[in-house]
Amino acid sequence: MVDQTDIRTVTTEAELREVVQEPHKVIWDKDIARIDQHARTIIANSPFVLLATSTPEGTCDVSPRGDPAGSVLVLDDHRLAIADRPGNHRVDSFRNVLRNPHVGLLFLVPGMNETLRVNGRATLVSDAPFFDDLVVQGKRPRLAVLVEVEELFIHCAKAFLRSSLWKPETWPDRKGLPTLGRIAKDHMNIKEATAESLDEGFDRDAVHNQY
Repeated sequence: MVDQTDIRTVTTEAELREVVQEPHKVIWDKDIARIDQHARTIIANSPFVLLATSTPEGTCDVSPRGDPAGSVLVLDDHRLAIADRPGNHRVDSFRNVLRNPHVGLLFLVPGMNETLRVNGRATLVSDAPFFDDLVVQGKRPRLAVLVEVEELFIHCAKAFLRSSLWKPETWPDRKGLPTLGRIAKDHMNIKEATAESLDEGFDRDAVHNQY
C-alpha cells in the first residue's frame, strides 16, 4: 500500500507549470472553433465518438457512441448532431446535459493515430428535420444531441503510438478477460442466473437491439 505522505500533489496552476512548461503559442492557437473541411472529413470517416458530460457539481461521465462512419451529421460550420441509439436506459449523458450543457467529444478513425477533439454546448433534441438523415437500418432515433462547437482541434498521435492501439499483435487474448456476464454477476451479486446465461442474453441483445 502506498503511504499517502509519499504522494506529492499539485494543487495550483503555478505548481503545475513548475512541472509542465507553457506550450508554444502555436499550440494555444490551434483551436479553430469551427468545423472546417478537415474536421468534416474526419467526422465523416469516424464510426466511434466519445461523449463527455458532467453535472453542475462536477461529477463526470464519458459515454461511447458508435455508428457506421458518416452517421454524425455536420449541419453547418458550427453545429453537429449525434443520434441516440438503444442502450440501457440510464441516459446518464442526457441527464447531465439537461443540467449542464458543456460537453466534450473525441472522434476516432480506425488506423488513424490523431484524434479530433471538440468542445461545446449541447442541446437534447426529440425531433428535427435532420432526423431523417440519422436513420440507420430503417430506424429513426428518438433523441439526438445537437452540439454547438466552441473549441475544435486535432490531438497529436503520441497517445496512440505509445499504446499501439491499432496493432492487433499487441492486443490481449480476449479469453483471458472476464465476460460481460461474469462482470455483471459479480458486480450486481446476481444469484439466480449463471454468468453463461447472462452472456447469452447480452449477446442476443447486442445483436438484435442495435437500432
